[in-house]
Amino acid sequence: MNEILEPGMIVRHPGAPEWGVGQVQSRIGDRITVNFTHAGKQVVDGRHVSLELVTNDPF
Repeated sequence: MNEILEPGMIVRHPGAPEWGVGQVQSRIGDRITVNFTHAGKQVVDGRHVSLELVTNDPF
């Protein structure tokens, strides 16, 4: 699923729901940088985590 992510897309981290929703900042290979509501900017390893796309407007 991570292969379709582009900057601006809204996602959730399935292993860290307390982070809230996040906006994808960049995806370079398996490294995905996301700015989460409650955790700030995080770099996620796409080899180990499949981020969930948020399809409705969370804001």
